[in-house]
Amino acid sequence: MIVGVPREISPGERRVALAPAVIPALAKAGLEVVVEAGAGAMAGYPDADYVAKGAKIVTQRDEIFRTADIIVQVLCHGANVKSGKNDLSLLRRDQVLIGFLRPLGALETIQEIAATGATAFSVELMPRTTRAQSMDALSAMGTIAGYKAVLIAADALPRIFPMLTTAAGTLMPARLLVIGTGVAGLQAIATARRLGAVTSAYDIRPAAKEQVQSLGGRFVELPVEAQDAEDAGGYARAQGEDFYRRQRELLGKVVAESDVVITAAVVPGKKSPVLVTREMVQHMAPGSVIVDLAAERGGNCEVTKTGELVIEHGVSVYGWINLASSVPNHASQMYARNISAFLVHLFGEKSGEKTAGSGEEKTRGDFRNRLDDEIIRSTLVAQGGEVVNSRVREFFGLAALAGEGGKSQ
Repeated sequence: MIVGVPREISPGERRVALAPAVIPALAKAGLEVVVEAGAGAMAGYPDADYVAKGAKIVTQRDEIFRTADIIVQVLCHGANVKSGKNDLSLLRRDQVLIGFLRPLGALETIQEIAATGATAFSVELMPRTTRAQSMDALSAMGTIAGYKAVLIAADALPRIFPMLTTAAGTLMPARLLVIGTGVAGLQAIATARRLGAVTSAYDIRPAAKEQVQSLGGRFVELPVEAQDAEDAGGYARAQGEDFYRRQRELLGKVVAESDVVITAAVVPGKKSPVLVTREMVQHMAPGSVIVDLAAERGGNCEVTKTGELVIEHGVSVYGWINLASSVPNHASQMYARNISAFLVHLFGEKSGEKTAGSGEEKTRGDFRNRLDDEIIRSTLVAQGGEVVNSRVREFFGLAALAGEGGKSQ
């Protein structure tokens, strides 16, 4: 089978779906790779590196789509709101599409992908299980975003992070607060600690306390209890407005005492909860910094403007999005490993694999024989002209498909 890697067309996107280093593993699994000329250039991967690893370079974008059985992208239509639609006419029936699709964003875009007849897999829906860990692109990109958020704050803050004792006196360390300790938040804590900041963190999930403390951070405990704080996938559940109101009241003092606040509280498919109000920003010291990693869905800070830097009462509020693209080399390397592991899981040759209880041998080369597999079932969004993922259908209020069985999650 042929895997096609087109150049990313989302404005400002510098990543590439596959890095040269993963191509030999794909070849071993029986997959041939074709790459659009210049696809990896912005990430520091020239065409020559791909050729050296066994890939073929194709100069025309439409030829990539015409010849490839599988298309792998970083931002597909849905996640690429500005120009992703341009690729729809290039997709064909039963061609496989893998990448970020933002499946819980807008129903229209998912239906447009389905209408092409392509079989689409959304990496955002990868289950957070040990078995799927090597394929979890969302966590990989969250790691990059958490790291970069701290660097943005350190660059903008008019003081240094670590405590220094010098002939000119002692410089006290910066105080940094992380709100939301998922993958991005935990990486922000670890990075801030490495830079020497006094780091605290808050999360509504009880399990987060041990994780924060293991990284050397102080866990902020508030006398307010969330109901069903965590879903089966390990994500925070949305809470009622009364909970968020009480939470804001209690967080106000902690925020006011912080030099840097990094917010990373995201509920999949929902608008980001407002945790830092305009009034809380006004009580922060001039020169303080807020980096809102939830900006793409409205932001955890009331002041945040998606994609912009806002100065409010002397406080810099960063609503920049797609931070992983600002570290394109390593972000592409991580994403490529996730995608290549997923490709091998879907299509890699493995003789003698049997369906449980049937005794019938089925090769891994056809994922359609394994739709009861949790990883495949969870990530498969569109097939045969239909939106088939039960989680997506339920989210948008679509009726269940007749006889879907193991076809969707």
